[in-house]
Amino acid sequence: MEPLLSSIMGDLVGRALSMVAQRYLQSKGAQEEKLQRLRAMLLRIEAIIEEAEGRHITNQVMLQQLQMMIEDVYRGYYTLDAFRYAVHTDEAKGEVTTGSSLVLPRFSPSSSSKRLFFSMCNTLSMDFMFDVRDSRNLDKMLGSFERMIGDMQELILFLASYPRVSRQPYNAYLLLDQVMFGRQMEKETIISFLFWRETTGNGKLGVLPIIGAPRVGKSTLVEHVCLNERVRDRFSLIVFLSGSDLKGGNLATLRHSGVIKHQKLASTSRGDSLAVIELAGDMDEETWRRLYTSVVKHMTPGSKIILTSRSDKIASFGTAQALTLKFLHQEAYWYFFKTIAFGSRNPEEHPKLAALGMEIAVHMNRSFIAANTVAGILRDNLDTQFWRKMLRCLRDFASKHLSMFGEHPSDLLQKDKPVYIWTMAKTNNVVVMRDIYQERFPQISEVPTITAQDVLSGRVKRWHGGLGYLPATPTW
Repeated sequence: MEPLLSSIMGDLVGRALSMVAQRYLQSKGAQEEKLQRLRAMLLRIEAIIEEAEGRHITNQVMLQQLQMMIEDVYRGYYTLDAFRYAVHTDEAKGEVTTGSSLVLPRFSPSSSSKRLFFSMCNTLSMDFMFDVRDSRNLDKMLGSFERMIGDMQELILFLASYPRVSRQPYNAYLLLDQVMFGRQMEKETIISFLFWRETTGNGKLGVLPIIGAPRVGKSTLVEHVCLNERVRDRFSLIVFLSGSDLKGGNLATLRHSGVIKHQKLASTSRGDSLAVIELAGDMDEETWRRLYTSVVKHMTPGSKIILTSRSDKIASFGTAQALTLKFLHQEAYWYFFKTIAFGSRNPEEHPKLAALGMEIAVHMNRSFIAANTVAGILRDNLDTQFWRKMLRCLRDFASKHLSMFGEHPSDLLQKDKPVYIWTMAKTNNVVVMRDIYQERFPQISEVPTITAQDVLSGRVKRWHGGLGYLPATPTW
């Protein structure tokens, strides 16, 4: 009797295991088929977005719709990568957690606060990943993209009515480092403002306030707008003015103040000008009136003013609705970081590195400076152990600042508070970063400059006197 029962039980267990394995393979195959569908949809939507970015679109509703499409594409690729690198991501978490941490000089956080931070970081990244990798979310995303593609025919017809803009091939843009990422709608909004003719005879110049947190990309966005050929044809003079140029709200002559970014050689004094005024903080209304009056004296009626600041109080100074810049959401930030970290290489050929990269991106708190700096170092070292070391270093870096100051390093920099900088080389030197701002030196060649990559890689030597700091790359 016992042999018979044993045989029956063995058969039942075998069938159960076979059924479980079959269902797993079926679900795995179904999931792979869904991911292939998602990839195909993303490519179709990207083609429409690329076509739209090659057009001069002035309709704000269309620009908002395109911005929503772009954000959905970033979310789609994030989901695709989260599923694709799932196994390697889980492995990376375990390997990095068990590895030795890098120690920053003069930091002595308590072990309990360190454990608390690592627990918070692990929870953040793992919850985010598991939410993205939920099969129900994948089904919802597929349905959303199917509806989006179904509604695109009308959008394509609208796009055909807008003129094309001349631009260099994408590869040339990469070489010239003049790619603008994630700001297409904002860029077109600024260009539309610059070409909008104010009501004649009112004596007022058009003023566009641009508001955003420190290092969110206000100056970078305006720089890219001023590189546009149509904008350069529109204005005979483009000048950037900072706080040191304002001198209490008075300007001697516009051409002899600030930094000239563009000037037509054959231009006359009656040509339209563009003045970009960069404020670090607030400006009271009386000072603005004096400054505005001073600027207007040296500009023709068709000239324009762009005013940038971290304070939303400048919104009342504008003749146009203020443009507010925000940091990229995590999915777009990962797309950006992946692009510059791998360069011309295909991340799909380096799945372990891509998985580590997703973890690294989470710990940089969507900082553009961190993305450019860290990506530049990683791009030159496509080694799994090196990337693991970078991840451990970033987590340790954030851990110690949280334990000492209660905030992430990038949040401290936003508030102009000092931050201790880590390095991958063993050293007794301590580097502190604070009060990051852009300043024009009279004789810049005499001021030694270093890059953030020099600091992190340990190539920095002791300097005496002034020191200029450069990010890894000047644009993002």
